[in-house]
Amino acid sequence: MTALWVVVPAFDEAERIGATLDALAAQTDRDFTLLVVDNASTDGTAEVARRFAARSPVPTLVIEERCKGVGAAVDTGFRYAIARGATLLARTDADCLPRPGWVAAARRTLTGGADMACGRIVARRDEHGPLGRAGFRCLVTVAATFGRLRPAHREPGYRAPYRMHAGNNMAITAGTYLAVGGMPRRPSPTDREFLNRVRRHTAGIVHERTMVVENSTRRLRAYGLRRTAAWYLDRGSGRLSPDPR
Repeated sequence: MTALWVVVPAFDEAERIGATLDALAAQTDRDFTLLVVDNASTDGTAEVARRFAARSPVPTLVIEERCKGVGAAVDTGFRYAIARGATLLARTDADCLPRPGWVAAARRTLTGGADMACGRIVARRDEHGPLGRAGFRCLVTVAATFGRLRPAHREPGYRAPYRMHAGNNMAITAGTYLAVGGMPRRPSPTDREFLNRVRRHTAGIVHERTMVVENSTRRLRAYGLRRTAAWYLDRGSGRLSPDPR
């Protein structure tokens, strides 16, 4: 197996995961092992992933994590990879499209000395028109600004400044992942807590703009602009599902 593993947690993504896997197969750097963690899907997600594995140009494995929640799925996947020799870990989600240079950028950043790399997210072009994509950009900008200014993110003890961290576009060394205790094993949101665990451990967090993932905007459709803004501003999802999959 390879030193770099890409982990994709998935729950009921039979309609979308094929495009994600194809995007990973089209990477300029294919020296990685791909691991899909099926989070007790009911719609054939695992079968789609297994069919892809049979024709994949990169080593591809499919495992199951029955404890519901993206945090549990990611943690299981990362620890599975580490136990099999992974030293570099990257993650995207089963409704996202990593651009062709994504894996190469993740590897370059981590082998260049970073302990963790946070990439750039943009809206998928097949889910919303220009107005929706502009709304998504505004939400990301507002959330990033809020995160930097939030008093809780500026308390003593952090070794790195707060930067916008999307769980669907991140990479980390195996040593750092284990040192911080891994991903919180619960449903979304988990990204801020995990980032703050890493910030308390190391200053080696890099915002790598060439690590680009096209992000699903379906939360925008499911929640509407106001509730989506509340989500990204850490106000929760109210009575709505925290994970509209």
